[in-house]
Amino acid sequence: MTLDQLNALDIGAFVARLGGIFEHSPWVAERVFAQRPFARIDALHAAMCAVVDSASDVEKLVLIRAHPQLAGKAAIRDQLTAASRSEQHGAGLDQCSADEFSRINALNDAYQQRFGFPFILAVRGHGRDSIIANMAERLNNAPTHELDEALRQIARIAHFRLSDLFQD
Repeated sequence: MTLDQLNALDIGAFVARLGGIFEHSPWVAERVFAQRPFARIDALHAAMCAVVDSASDVEKLVLIRAHPQLAGKAAIRDQLTAASRSEQHGAGLDQCSADEFSRINALNDAYQQRFGFPFILAVRGHGRDSIIANMAERLNNAPTHELDEALRQIARIAHFRLSDLFQD
């Protein structure tokens, strides 16, 4: 699909096509629909990020919590979205050694307990070692910093997903 084709869709088809760009959060696509047409992927991405930026604190927290833990229970149960499954596979998280898996799960639990939401990292370009290092390092951040960082990472994930769907 091209951006011209996307711009021509009705709201239902538009949301169906973009509803998963922000994990389990079709409201982002719904709210950006009226801003069509989008001439470039970056314009669409910026508009979607502006929707998230203007969302309520509760909506932002729900968006963050909609993301699965890396190599977590949803991955084990094969309950990830296709996009999340592909992203985690690309980072090798489906090939963790027992020690790596144990470390990631311990870090996931510590992070969730400290911040109240899952650790989020745009894993494209990362491997298991750098993911584990990021998790351990970010545990030391202040909660407000980490909330902002989670939203930055979500924006990066969204950009990757849009770029995978469309070519400028």
